[in-house]
Amino acid sequence: MYSTNAFKAYKNNSVNYASKEQLLLMILDGGVKFSKIARQAILDKDITKAHENIVKTENIFYELMATLDVSQGGDWAPNLMSIYEFIINRLVEANLKKDAAIMDEIIPLIEEVRETWHEAYKLSIKR
Repeated sequence: MYSTNAFKAYKNNSVNYASKEQLLLMILDGGVKFSKIARQAILDKDITKAHENIVKTENIFYELMATLDVSQGGDWAPNLMSIYEFIINRLVEANLKKDAAIMDEIIPLIEEVRETWHEAYKLSIKR
């Protein structure tokens, strides 16, 4: 019982005291996790689980789009917005068709977005 409560307290504190950048990385880690769970659920024919996790992944990318300041982001921001839109569109299609092949296509891109932000974070803390 104590270890469960201690773990919950640790998780809450890690979120409550995380920087904006660290929260972004946590969200992107969730996107990778949920997309992989969705893919497996499609293979397992668990339609509800697949749907729920694809929607979680979509919501993460909707939030990323909502918080991306294209006017301040320079040349890369519109490109990043296009990538986010592409990911969402493919997730919607994967959800409608329950197509693992689409998830196989999109998961590496989601992982690449996560890795790009992880690298940007590493560079920002070295300054």
